[in-house]
Amino acid sequence: MKNKIIGVIGGSGLYEMKELANVKKVSVSTPFGRPSDKLVKGEYRGTTIYFLPRHGVGHRILPSEINFRANIYAMKSVGVQRIISVSAVGSMREDIKPGHVVVPDQFFDRTKGRASTFFGEGIVGHIMFADPTCAYSSEIIADAAKEEGATVHEGGCYICIEGPQFSTRAESRIYRQWGVDVIGMTNIPEAKLAREAEICYATMALATDYDCWYEPEEDVSVDAVVAVLKKNAALAKRVILRAVDKFKEERDCSCESALKNSIITDPKKINRARMKKLKAIMGRYS
Repeated sequence: MKNKIIGVIGGSGLYEMKELANVKKVSVSTPFGRPSDKLVKGEYRGTTIYFLPRHGVGHRILPSEINFRANIYAMKSVGVQRIISVSAVGSMREDIKPGHVVVPDQFFDRTKGRASTFFGEGIVGHIMFADPTCAYSSEIIADAAKEEGATVHEGGCYICIEGPQFSTRAESRIYRQWGVDVIGMTNIPEAKLAREAEICYATMALATDYDCWYEPEEDVSVDAVVAVLKKNAALAKRVILRAVDKFKEERDCSCESALKNSIITDPKKINRARMKKLKAIMGRYS
């Protein structure tokens, strides 16, 4: 039986689970620099899980400062097949309430200057990204969240803004007119790079509050938001373990071969040093 290897990218406290065995920190070097932090490796009922705190332990890295390429490359290099992205988001719909879970199937990119591809410097690759999340992985996460008693919204659009500032009221109202469902700052280019790396990617978006479009009768207190964050973190841990159990060993989705026929550059024209740099990403096609 093939050992399942699952990656989890999210808050620094997600790996603090009593159910995990053989927990240790793993340093991974990449051609794109350092990941956000060391990976935390743990075992759960025959599955290997690698956790990566997206903003570093202690939440010290801005969304625009995250080395997304290093993060995804590190996950790929240790054999991760699926990534569960745990993300705090603002709700853009009144029926998506704080504490609800959204499993989006679309992204809208409003970031400005982030490195969003492993390619370039002599290698041209064009992946299909019409459906940016893994449908199978998303279904597993949604089912696991429901079984843990969460209110789950399946599908929807996550708009990713640059940050670190939150939206103006005008921006927030326009985004709602565009039909987006949640707003965050981190899942792009994370999802794009995961697809290039042929890793299945799905998001568990945890609504913490309404964006500034929503003007209730009373302002939401900081204490209330913190309380939601703590509940969301506890829920995320339970959902992760349940989802890990549900994943099948073998992958048969299109994510697994996303790079097939996507590299346009003539192999004879590709610099060997550049190919070596991308070995973990495209080695099977070289």
